[in-house]
Amino acid sequence: MSATVTDPTTTPVDPETPVPEARRRRFFTPLPDDRFSSWGWALAITLLAGIVRFTNLAHPRGMIFDEVYYRKDAWSLLHHGYELNPGGNGPGFVAHPPLGKWCIAIGQWLFGNTEFGWRFSAAVVGTLSVLLLIRIGRRLFRSTLLGCLAGLLLALDGLAVVQSRVALLDIFLMFFVLAAFGCLLMYREARRRQVLRDVEEGRTSHIRLPRRRRGDLPWWLLAAGVMMGCALGVKWSAAFYLVAFALLIFAWEVGVRRSAGVRHRFLEAQREIGWIGAFGVTALVTYLATWTGWFVTDGGWDRHWAESAGKHYPLVPDALLSLKHYHEAVLAFHRHLSTPHDYASGPWSWLLLGRPVAFAYSGQGGCGAAACASETMALGTPTLWWSFIPALVALAFFWIARRDWRAAALLVGVAAGLLPWVFFPSRTMFFFYTLPALPFLVLAVTYVLGVILGSPAAGRERRLTGAIVVGAYVAVVAVTFAYFYPVYTSELLTYAQWRGRMWLDSWI
Repeated sequence: MSATVTDPTTTPVDPETPVPEARRRRFFTPLPDDRFSSWGWALAITLLAGIVRFTNLAHPRGMIFDEVYYRKDAWSLLHHGYELNPGGNGPGFVAHPPLGKWCIAIGQWLFGNTEFGWRFSAAVVGTLSVLLLIRIGRRLFRSTLLGCLAGLLLALDGLAVVQSRVALLDIFLMFFVLAAFGCLLMYREARRRQVLRDVEEGRTSHIRLPRRRRGDLPWWLLAAGVMMGCALGVKWSAAFYLVAFALLIFAWEVGVRRSAGVRHRFLEAQREIGWIGAFGVTALVTYLATWTGWFVTDGGWDRHWAESAGKHYPLVPDALLSLKHYHEAVLAFHRHLSTPHDYASGPWSWLLLGRPVAFAYSGQGGCGAAACASETMALGTPTLWWSFIPALVALAFFWIARRDWRAAALLVGVAAGLLPWVFFPSRTMFFFYTLPALPFLVLAVTYVLGVILGSPAAGRERRLTGAIVVGAYVAVVAVTFAYFYPVYTSELLTYAQWRGRMWLDSWI
C-alpha cells in the first residue's frame, strides 16, 4: 500500500494541443492497482469497528439519554406510521424529521423493543461508516494505506463508538452526509473524465466546454442529492451541508474548466447552475419521501390542518400545506430552544473536548472497592481530537500553498458541520453535534499523516522516518482509545479508575 497526497489536477491543459498521459493526470490521478487487496484491508478494519460497536450492545440496560424519546418514536412509526405523544393516546409533536427514527425502527422490527433492538441500526450504520470512509479516503488520496488509516482512526474514536451504541439520530446524519460526499467525489471524477474525453476529441475551446452528451447525465450528482435528502430527513442541520456541497460542486466545475484551459471559467461554469439546482431538487423530493408514513396515514400531528383551517391553494395538495404548517411550528421550536442543561456546550469548546455528554452514569457497587462507577460518556478519543486543530491549520496552509482541491473540500466539510452553530449562541447545543463533521476532521488528520509519510519518490530514509512518526501517532491513539473504552461502554470500574480517566474537571 502506498501513500501520497500529491495531486497534479490543478495545472491547466491547452485544449488545442495533444493530451499525452502526463497531461491526462492533470484531470485525475489513477487509483492504486490493488483493488482486491484494498477491499481485504477495508473489510478487516470494518470488522474491527463492528466488534467494538456490537460487543455487549444491550449494556447498559434501559433507556439512556434521548433514547427515551427516539425509542418511543421509532416504535410508534413502526406500528402507526407517525409518532404518538408520550401517553400513546394521540399524535405527538416532534422536533426532528422521521427518517432517523425509521432507521431505529428497523432494529426494533428485527429484534423487538429491546436495548439490542433499538440500538442495532445505529451499530450497523456506525460500522458501515468506517467502511465508507476507507473507500472515500482511498479515492480522495489515491492511496489504500491512507484510506485504511482514516477508517482505523474513525473506528477508534470514542464519540463515533458511543453514538454507534445508542439510539440517537446523529450517527445516521453522519452516515448520509458522508455518503453524499462520497457520491460527489465520484461525480467529480466522472465529470473530469468526460471533459478529458472532450479535450482529446478536440471538442473544447478557450471559450467554453461543449454541452453534456445525452448519455452523460450526472447520476452521481443526483445520487448525492438523494443522500442529502436522507440526511435532511434525519435532522435539519443537514441543510448546512446541502448549501456547502452545492458551492463545492460549483467550485469543482470552475476547476475542471481551468484544467481544460477555458479562460473565463467562472462565468462559463454558471451553465451548470441548472444541474446544481437538480441536486437540490432531488434532495427536496427525497426529503418529502421520508415523510411517507405521515402522508399515507391520518393521525399524525397537523396532518389535516389545512382542511380544518380552511386553507386551500390551487395545484397545492392540502397535505403539503399541512406539512408546511407543521414545519413552521418545528422551526419556531428550534429558534426558541434555550433550555439550560448540565451537559450543554458551545461550538468553541467542541474540538477541545471541553464538555462531553454523560449519557448514563451509575455508582452501584460490585467492583471490589468501596466506591464504584460506570458511565457511557460521549467523549472523543482525546489524542485524536486534540490533533484536529493543528491538522486544520496545516490543511489551510496546503490549500493556499498547493491550491489542493482536497484540502479545500475537507475544510468545507468541517466548516459546514461546525461554523453554523456559532451563529446560534443562545441555543441549547451538545458536543455530539460535531458528529457529521467528524469524518472530515479524520480525513484532515489523514491528509497530514500522508504528508508526513511522504510519497514513494521521497526516498527510503525519508519514508522510514515518516512511517515511524505515523505509526507512533496511530499507536498513541489506539492506546488512548483502549484506556477510555470502559467509559464509552459503561464498564464497571472502581471510582479511582473512573476518576483517573476524567482528565479535565469539565468532564465530571
